[in-house]
Amino acid sequence: MLKIGLIGYGKAGQAVANVLCADPALKLKWIAKRTNQGTDNTSSHGAIPVIGLETTDLSEWLDAHPVDALVDFSGPEAIHVYGEEVRRRKLMLVTGISAYSDVELAYIRSLGEDARVVCSPNITLGINFVILAAKLLREIAPHADIAILEEHFRNKPEVSGTARKIAAALDIEDDSITSLRLGGIVGHHEVVFGFPYQTVRISHDSIRHEAFGTGAVFALRELATQTGPGYYTFEDLLMQRMRSQWLHA
Repeated sequence: MLKIGLIGYGKAGQAVANVLCADPALKLKWIAKRTNQGTDNTSSHGAIPVIGLETTDLSEWLDAHPVDALVDFSGPEAIHVYGEEVRRRKLMLVTGISAYSDVELAYIRSLGEDARVVCSPNITLGINFVILAAKLLREIAPHADIAILEEHFRNKPEVSGTARKIAAALDIEDDSITSLRLGGIVGHHEVVFGFPYQTVRISHDSIRHEAFGTGAVFALRELATQTGPGYYTFEDLLMQRMRSQWLHA
């Protein structure tokens, strides 16, 4: 059974906790928030302790409450708090943060020299399968017109990191991305291929935030099968699984 520490307990973090707690192969040992002021010391998921990253000596906490992996759905600044503990203890790390800077991404890649790390701005299984399918169609039809549509909840300020990831994977500019902000939408991404006599649309909808949790669980299980340290994208792990299926088909 893998023992997990969860970083972040907002809407996404709470949904991820739901999935982690429901999986019999995983044990959610504790949750870390940016600050724990004014809240109880246990979560709504039972007697799981909740700590504040700003007020806890993380090294001492990990000595007393060891885990096999960290799952991060907080903010980009948290990596600077726990990163060296990941390196020193060789913890598995799954992070689904979409707003990392280039410097932070380079630092996370460096953690892969000593630990098993997955970093993906959208960690759902569906969206990563969409990216693989879109890359295949792009290779088959390199001259097709391509546009990317992303829709999210009203208060999401930035362009979706997932949409930018799709654009980069297809080697098109970010100005091909159209963004909509509407109430009630968790997340929608769509890649539109325009041909002379037909149109192909590849789309994905996140219905509930628990979709991030199922993706995180997939990443944890795949990381656990790796024999040594390394930095992986979600696409890397998905391709490994697909190759394995093809070989055994």
